[in-house]
Amino acid sequence: MRIPGSEEKQGLYADAELKIRGLIAGEPDRIARMAGIVAVLHGLMPHYFWTGFYRVSGGSLVIGPYQGTQGCARIGWGRGVCGTAWATGQSQVVPDVHAFPGHIACDSRSESEIVVPVRDARGAIVAVFDVDSECPAAFDEVDRGALERIFRDWGEC
Repeated sequence: MRIPGSEEKQGLYADAELKIRGLIAGEPDRIARMAGIVAVLHGLMPHYFWTGFYRVSGGSLVIGPYQGTQGCARIGWGRGVCGTAWATGQSQVVPDVHAFPGHIACDSRSESEIVVPVRDARGAIVAVFDVDSECPAAFDEVDRGALERIFRDWGEC
């Protein structure tokens, strides 16, 4: 697995945003939009190992469309990186998952992670978008900015 440099990441994310916009334009089904986004990003980004959504369902995050190895089925409010992003409403960029208090190890090969809250048109968090990498410190402000932009404009109805 290889971590692209900032300039390469910016180009990859620009390409991804164009593909995602075209793919989800006019699609009213949230799960279909999520599946398309996962497919585009997982396929384009060389530093992504596990890519997917955890959807808010009652008091838990429930695994949604994803690509990669087996993920955790449910994550509680405030638990791990995903639960922390949900509870705080803030993106989490974790260069070393082993140093994150309460990290949930769904796959022992994960070394770094980024999680971005996904909001509906009213501003309520409906999911988190989670990406793991086998490389330490794979995610940075380029990843955070691009993913936050994608989910700010993701076409929620």
